[in-house]
This record gives sequence, C-alpha cells and structure tokens, in this order.
Amino acid sequence: MDKVLEAADEAIRDVTDGATIMSGGFGLCGNPENLIRALHQKGVKNLTVVSNNCGTTEHGLGILLQSRQIKKMISSYVGENKEFERQFLSGELEVELCPQGTLAERIRAGGAGIGGFFSPTGFGTKAAEGKETREIAGKMYVLETPILADFAFVRAYKADRWGNCVFRKTARNFSPMMCTAARTTIVEAEHIVPLGALDPDEIHVPGVFVKRVVQGRDYAKWIEQRTVRPAPRG
Repeated sequence: MDKVLEAADEAIRDVTDGATIMSGGFGLCGNPENLIRALHQKGVKNLTVVSNNCGTTEHGLGILLQSRQIKKMISSYVGENKEFERQFLSGELEVELCPQGTLAERIRAGGAGIGGFFSPTGFGTKAAEGKETREIAGKMYVLETPILADFAFVRAYKADRWGNCVFRKTARNFSPMMCTAARTTIVEAEHIVPLGALDPDEIHVPGVFVKRVVQGRDYAKWIEQRTVRPAPRG
C-alpha cells in the first residue's frame, strides 16, 4: 500500500510517446513542477496535454512546448504563452479550446463514467461547431463529451503514503477530478504526512484514485503577472 516513490523520474517511468496527460494547476499556481521537469528531461513527444492553460513561455507546461514535446493542447485559457500563440498560428500545434467550467465538467464526467452532458455554454459560437445541440425547456444546449487520460499529474499540498490527498486553495480547481479521470494518477506532494494525520473529512481525493506519490522539491512558485506598488514619493 505504500505508494511513495523516491523521485519524479521513477514516477513517470512508463509515460511514452503519444500519451494523453492531464496536468493540474491554475495558471502557474499548483503546477506539478517536479513531474513536468521530469517529463521534459525524459524527452517523450507527441503528447496530448489537458490543462486549464499551458503555463507561460518560460514556465510550467511552457517548457514542454518549447522543446516540441506537445502535439495537442486541450485548454480553456492560453493568453500568457507567446510560444503557444506562435505554434498555434503556424499550424505546429493542435488546439482544442474549451470553456473553463465545461473543461472541468468534462474531466469530472470522464472520472464518473458519464457518457456526455448538455451545457448552454458556447452555443452559437465556434465552440459548438460540429457538436449536437438540443433545446431543453426553451433553452439551447450543446452536447459535451467526457475527457479521459492515460496519466494525471497533480500537485497536492499534503498526501500520505496511501495516496490520500489534500489540495490548497486554487490548486484544487481541476486536480481532484483529474485524479479520477486518468488510468494512472501521479501525485507530487509538498508535504508527505504519516497515516492518520489527515482528517478523513478534509481529504479531497481518496487514495483509491492515486497510483503513485512523490515528494515535491525545489518549488519555484512562479508568478505570472508580478504587480508591485509604486515607490512612495519623498
């Protein structure tokens, strides 16, 4: 039952070319930095990555874009990454844009075994092109399909050796549902705590959904848009 591994390299050992990976986080908050670095160093290519965004040009998932390891992105926000923009406009990168709430629900549906759901978001826009639409109670809806992945990379605030996880604040937006929607969920934890240290009522993801746990180290905790107060006069 001890799911803790020594290093991120070992945790991603079976990620191969062409894999589909869900990566948790929100902007640069809660990124699984250790797992992303290990994936970059391993050099696997033609990846499909499901994530709210693709980091920035220099940080987060952006390093995998720069090294041409990502073939397709399924995302809701991509405005902080100039390399993403360049590859998308040049046709080097496949992109599936998905409204943020819809993306979260598609991932949740994948983990819950739901075959699809109707959402009003995106009706009448390019996001609905090629999709089934239906009128329900006088309102138009778009059929959205679930998302599943080979691997989920998520960063937890705390985890125990059985894989029970607690996330912190914004990092909780996508990570819990990603844990349920992947064949292999890998958690890097800021703190690995003894069994029994986590209050059962506070656990966000039970260990049954987690295959591997690794201790997170050397977090940079990047800031996307640094804003500072002007220097006081006089």
